[in-house]
Amino acid sequence: MTDDGSEQVLDGLRRQARRLVDDLAGPVRRVRLRSGDAALEVEWHDPVPAPRDATPPAVEPVAPAGPVPAPVTDRPAVRSPVVGTFYRAPEPGAAPFVAVGDLVRPGQVIGIVEAMKLMNEVTAGQAGRVVEVLVDDGKPVEYDQPLIALEPVTGRDA
Repeated sequence: MTDDGSEQVLDGLRRQARRLVDDLAGPVRRVRLRSGDAALEVEWHDPVPAPRDATPPAVEPVAPAGPVPAPVTDRPAVRSPVVGTFYRAPEPGAAPFVAVGDLVRPGQVIGIVEAMKLMNEVTAGQAGRVVEVLVDDGKPVEYDQPLIALEPVTGRDA
């Protein structure tokens, strides 16, 4: 592929990334797009950029299709950053990112939420020991839904 051809592919990927980010409802931390040998990856570091339009669209409330999970209030939890499908492993058949009993550190990937064909890494916001996996692999999740329950660890245990 020529340099001009590569630039055209990357320009197309950039435009597609902008459209996807604009269409997603919620903060985006990382976008990774690929076309043939060309790849584009963009990652935002904290603080997350503010949405372009702070006015939420007028939407009528929709009754949930199934039972809504009870909030986990008695212990910290890693929560979903977006609405999508939760995956415990990086790919089918692979070992899960974390299991009950594992120690996690801030920033460690604990799972992935797929939203609109984008894989969003879910990271722990604090150190802790995984005490419960609250969502089964491949199940739909809502924004801010608890995914993994943590037991805080002391400095000695971390």
